[in-house]
Amino acid sequence: MAASEEHDSTAEAPETAMEEEETKTFKDLGVTDVLCEACDQLGWTKPTKIQIEAIPLALQGRDIIGLAETGSGKTGAFALPILNALLETPQRLFALVLTPTRELAFQISEQFEALGSSIGVQCAVIVGGIDSMSQSLALAKKPHIVIATPGRLIDHLENTKGFNLRALKYLVMDEADRILNMDFETEVDKILKVIPRDRKTFLFSATMTKKVQKLQRAALKNPVKCAVSSKYQTVEKLQQYYLFIPSKFKDTYLVYILNELAGNSFMIFCSTCNNTQRTALLLRNLGFTAIPLHGQMSQSKRLGSLNKFKAKARSILLATDVASRGLDIPHVDVVVNFDIPTHSKDYIHRVGRTARAGRSGKAITFVTQYDVELFQRIEHLIGKKLPAFPTQDDEVMMLTERVTEAQRFARMELREHGEKKKRSREDTGDNDDTEGAIGVRNKVAGGKMKKRKGR
Repeated sequence: MAASEEHDSTAEAPETAMEEEETKTFKDLGVTDVLCEACDQLGWTKPTKIQIEAIPLALQGRDIIGLAETGSGKTGAFALPILNALLETPQRLFALVLTPTRELAFQISEQFEALGSSIGVQCAVIVGGIDSMSQSLALAKKPHIVIATPGRLIDHLENTKGFNLRALKYLVMDEADRILNMDFETEVDKILKVIPRDRKTFLFSATMTKKVQKLQRAALKNPVKCAVSSKYQTVEKLQQYYLFIPSKFKDTYLVYILNELAGNSFMIFCSTCNNTQRTALLLRNLGFTAIPLHGQMSQSKRLGSLNKFKAKARSILLATDVASRGLDIPHVDVVVNFDIPTHSKDYIHRVGRTARAGRSGKAITFVTQYDVELFQRIEHLIGKKLPAFPTQDDEVMMLTERVTEAQRFARMELREHGEKKKRSREDTGDNDDTEGAIGVRNKVAGGKMKKRKGR
């Protein structure tokens, strides 16, 4: 019964995709001239499918559920209507954007500021891992747009004097499925209680889960659903491969692939913070410019890693799933699933870091004897059988000795780093980027040292 009510309460977006294909400019969608110019400056020549569907409805004042795969231009789909409305009725604390991860919050803020630079839009990013006091000061200035992770926002709503969202006009939940997966449900409920009922709400999500449907009932009024692809799928221009290997040779095969595809930029996904750090050290010891990004690093270190990678000062970013959602780094050529994701849907998000905005890219998934079932689930989800990535096994085995030695040094460094952290709890550990922790790399047999930029 619930399902049918659910369906009734959600009007589908009219089937105008064919006509809409003709209207190729933001102006045709109803976006004001100033913002159209901003889009031009950002190089957004024509709207994406989700923008073509969502923007006209949002400008009419409808609540929207946007279902679109990662890399499809969702941020523009909610930022443009909000800035359009802000121009018509300027007011402070106008919109709130909730996101699951800190990095995504900073990225959304960058897009809002870039689009609104000519109209003086002010944003505040409210996330954990950063000093609350400076955030309270930013909120006291009453920015137009607040971009926040739910936990830290609740903290400010409860403890920051004079800060409230009673005048809020727009609420956006980006990556709503992930917000709820990370168990922010109670925080989201609290936030919904203290913001005006009379507001516009946009819910954007890559997948429609039961939790998202529940949230939709609680938060949206007569919404329109804009679904660009309801089936889980990966981008057409993405070449996907798997590599079936014994678990003990994973490191060696990783080094082989980095050598084979040298000259590309890589994102390598690991399942734990510890493995991310270990693999980063291992690769550094072999002379690769690798940099880690995981939840145990301080926020400034996380942003530092991301910025070095974005600026191409590092060619390899090793990350946990903290980086699998929504981060837009245009130049990622290859995604390697070093540890296979336990949730098949995370595979879609990870490989969505490459082949963005019409470019091509490669994804290689390592499958060991323990991962066969997980891999079959992924193939079932995306509805295709993946080909094996071609390797020369004898060449791989020639690397074993050097890799084994580098593994030993990486373990030593991890141990030293752990002891240092224990010894000085007040020192936040400046080795998060592990660049200072590599006195031993020189000792690795034949480890080719590359000159590092920006040391």
